[in-house]
Amino acid sequence: MRGQALYSSRWATFATFFANGFGFGAWASAIAPLKQMLSLSAASLSYALLAMAIGGVLGMQPTSWIIQRLGGTGRATRLGGFAFTVALALPLLAPNLIVLILATALLGACVSVMDVSMNAHASYVERQWGSPIMSSLHAGWSLGGFAGTGFGALMLTLRLPTPALMLPAAAVVLAIVLAATPHLGPGEAHRAPSGMFLRLPEKGLVGLAAIVTFCFLIEGAMADWSGIYLTTIGETTARAAAGYAAFSALMVVGRLVGDRIVHRFGRSAVITAGAATAAIGLTLATAVPNIVAVVAGFALVGAGLSNVVPCVFSASAALGSTPAAGIATTSTAGYAGLLAGPPLIGAVAAHFGMRAGMGLVAVAAAVAVAISLKFRSVRAVRN
Repeated sequence: MRGQALYSSRWATFATFFANGFGFGAWASAIAPLKQMLSLSAASLSYALLAMAIGGVLGMQPTSWIIQRLGGTGRATRLGGFAFTVALALPLLAPNLIVLILATALLGACVSVMDVSMNAHASYVERQWGSPIMSSLHAGWSLGGFAGTGFGALMLTLRLPTPALMLPAAAVVLAIVLAATPHLGPGEAHRAPSGMFLRLPEKGLVGLAAIVTFCFLIEGAMADWSGIYLTTIGETTARAAAGYAAFSALMVVGRLVGDRIVHRFGRSAVITAGAATAAIGLTLATAVPNIVAVVAGFALVGAGLSNVVPCVFSASAALGSTPAAGIATTSTAGYAGLLAGPPLIGAVAAHFGMRAGMGLVAVAAAVAVAISLKFRSVRAVRN
């Protein structure tokens, strides 16, 4: 792939990341009205969200096989995009909790097929491009998330009936998928590793998988607990939103400039320095409980983590038996962090206070730094 075709494939891949993030952002804005529509308790809603995460883990495993069967990462990304579009609309059409659980599990599986395929394709395009571009592609996801959240808020303002809330967002995602995916090209075809499900992590990916587990735990903590932490130190709910806003904004900025940083310093250094920056930010937010220090600390977390996951995905694609298998391994580990993080932090906070809960997140960042320094496979990662 050369010249205009390569350029078109890069921007089509960016658009695909944007579409995925847009759908996620719109879905996040629809969770509260969905809870109200079905009169769900917090526990019942957590079952549906857990089903989505479990579906996501299961959906990652056969994606290498899907890529092989379709003959390339671009084709699998196209299929994943269409499946994601359909699955987006289903949870809000559910008449009861049982159907909702099935719908969110399907949504999680479709998200995973699209996610692993588009990251594997992004790795292929990055290698064809000849220099790091994964961070800028992940910036598309972050920008899409912002846009999707705003679009979802607009739909709520327009008072659309709850069952129809996701239909306009799904239409936007479908339009982007239809416009972008023909320009992806077939992508990279490869032989899938044996076994569609429950493959053990490859030895060379253990360190990377561990790092992404802690990084996803931290990102989940920022989404779920940053606002609550600020309210425990006396801030209003409106002012508490500044913490996650600072985290998200610096993550977008970091990813927009991340390709140049990775090109200059290399992926291994960016992974270690990024995790260390997140650890410093979380330590600041925990040690100095006032809004200025906390918001500044959370901004450092966003800046630090912004390029760690893109670098890990690029590295795992290069080190895995196939790019999709490597990314599936690290993505599955990331989902494990998302699953384990919120209840673990909540349990610590319930017994020892919210500062201790956030301190645990700081420890997770420090462990990620230690892993990046200890594992030879991480130190050996190159551009």
